[in-house]
Formats: sequence, structure tokens, C-alpha cells
Amino acid sequence: MDLEYGEKYESFRREVREFLDAHKSKRPAGHTYAVPRPALTNWLDLLIEHGYWARTIPKGYGGYGAAPDLLETVIMDEEFNHAGVARGMMAQGPSMLVPTLLEHGTQEQKRRWIEPTMRAQVLWCQGYSEPGAGSDLASLQTAASENGDDFLINGQKIWTSSADKAEMMFILVRTEPDAPKHAGISYLLLPMDTPGIDVQPLRTMSGDLGENSFNQVFFTDVRVPRTNVVGKRGDGWTIANTTLAHERNSLNANAESTLLRLMRLMNRESANGVPAIANPVYRDRLMRLQARVLAMKAHAMRVLTTNLKREAPGVAGLIVKLQNCQLNFDLAALAIDVMGELGVLYDHAKYEREHAFWQTHSFLSLGFIIGGGTAQIQKNIIAERGLGLPREPKPAKASA
Repeated sequence: MDLEYGEKYESFRREVREFLDAHKSKRPAGHTYAVPRPALTNWLDLLIEHGYWARTIPKGYGGYGAAPDLLETVIMDEEFNHAGVARGMMAQGPSMLVPTLLEHGTQEQKRRWIEPTMRAQVLWCQGYSEPGAGSDLASLQTAASENGDDFLINGQKIWTSSADKAEMMFILVRTEPDAPKHAGISYLLLPMDTPGIDVQPLRTMSGDLGENSFNQVFFTDVRVPRTNVVGKRGDGWTIANTTLAHERNSLNANAESTLLRLMRLMNRESANGVPAIANPVYRDRLMRLQARVLAMKAHAMRVLTTNLKREAPGVAGLIVKLQNCQLNFDLAALAIDVMGELGVLYDHAKYEREHAFWQTHSFLSLGFIIGGGTAQIQKNIIAERGLGLPREPKPAKASA
């Protein structure tokens, strides 16, 4: 069995390394929403110019325009991970909305929104969950009624990440109130500066840690053109599931960089002069996590291969969120244990480590285990949709 990539791809790997070495001073550090916008946009412009971001997006929509290539994608991810640099921007616009627009958007919507989204000129949030429609998203009640050429939106969304920072929202609203639950929903693009939108931040268990804030958003007669519907009116449930599939796929790409950061931490941190990496208990936990990371990396290649072949990934696509959210939480747990009593420090404490990255990562990972469909919901989806197991019977109603 020949596991070598071959000279073509090794030459590409050298090209990526040379780029990373040549542009060390231009890499912005920090979370997407903590980096000054001009610095982030300039970095993404540079990545697109060299084909390391928006690589397969057509040039007509502001991308690099390369043909899809599985091994090139793997090499780019590997080299950027080893350099400790994000290959682009982990945010809802690029990872969720853009591929949805490529599949369902009009030509005008693609030309208007894809390029500024990929270059961080426009930041997006997702308007899905409601107080009575979380795991049962199809029960959403936020309504959009016709008013001339516009819709008037009234209702509420909750757990809306980064709504206090975003300029745009992709939102699900009920446009046909008399249609069945999964029908009559439309997928709209909504400017966040539209009159009638009230964003109220929610304090979560992570306190002030991190930049990816949660919010509740209220809509009172919010006017949006009917041309802002993505796909067909009333077909929002299908389009929403396209977005959710891309959200799950995006979660498959970030564990390897976290593992490498954990290994660097374990080489630095020590107890009684012994590095954590040499502690047999910690080393055993690390090796188990490394095996899971490698398995998820191989799984990402599997899912990407099916996507390139335009095949449905089936069960393979359904397990990503369940597995990867727990994996990232377990990586953070080992890091915090390795730091001992210093692992609990944050908020600029004197002996705080890595600007509280691991505490933030732990809280965010735990939040992902709960949010976007809890782990229990994910297991039900895998069992019923993926494995064809019977649905759990509903409790019998008491007789009169």
C-alpha cells in the first residue's frame, strides 16, 4: 500500500509552507469577532489571492475558482494546523450560509452576498431557535405576513449567536400559517439594522468568556423585501436542513489544531520538574484523544469525498456533531487538568494560562453539546434517520 501523496502534492505542500513562513507577521490572532475588521479582511483577501480560502468558490462570486481536490484540502488543513493558524474564518456566514446560497440562492443573491461574506466585510448570525422551538425547530412561530412587496416579521428568536455583532441574519419564518408544521416556512436574508429589531444579550454559564455571545432577538413589524427569500417561498425547511448539514460538516475540521495546541501545552506545563507529556496517566489520555482526532480526520475525508461525488453521506454525515463536540470538550478537559490549580483561572488573573483559551473552549464545547440539537437529540436522529430504527412510542393518553 502506497500512502505517499506523490510529487505533485508534496510540491503543493511546500508551497503552502512557504506562504505561511513568508506571512507570519500578517496573521491576525484571536477569535473572529475579536480581530479588528480591517486586519481580518486583509488576511482573508491574502488567503483568497493564493487560493487557501474560498478555494473552490467561483471567481464570479469572489472566490479563487479552483477545482475541488480532496488531497489539496487535506494538505492545506494539515499545514495551517501545524502553523497554529486558522485557514480562513470559522463563522456562520462562510461555513453555513455561503454553501446554502451556492445550492439554493438566486444569481443576484450569490453575487451580492458570497464575496463580502467570505472576506468578512459582512458578518452573519442564524435566526433558527425560538423559546418554544429548539430541538423541535419546525414548531417555530415567528411569522412573516405580506405587506405589498415586503414581509412584516413579528416574533422572537433565542440563542442567536453573535446577533449583537452581525450585520445580517439568515432567518426562518412562517409565511403560510395554515400549512402543515414542516411546510409554510421560508428562509429569509435580513439586515440587522432594520427598524423593529431588538437584540438583548443573554448571560450564559461562561460569563464574559469568549466572543461568541448568545442573544435573544425580538421582531416587531420588521420590514424585509420578499425578494430576500432564498429558494422557493414555503420551502424553508428543506433549505434549513441544507444549512444544518453544512454546520455539522464544519464541526469536523477543528479538532486537529486543538490537539496540536494541547500537545504544546503538555510539553510546557510541568509538576515537580516533570513535563505533563511525560506523565503516564496524562500521556495515556492524550493518546486516546489523538486516536479519536485521527479517526475524525479520516471521517472528514470520507464525508468530503461523498460531497465531491455529489452523494448523500448518510449516517456518516449524521454522527459528526455528536462525536466532534464531545471530542473537543474532552480535549479541553485534559488541558485544564494538566494546568492543575491554574487551570481554573481566567478573567486576567495573575497566573492565567493562554488568555483563558482552554476555559473558553471547554464552555463553548459544552454549549455545542447542548445547542444546535442536544447530544440526545442527535442520537435519536442517527437511530431513526440513519439506522432506520423505530421511533420511540409516545406516551399513551389517559382515557376519559
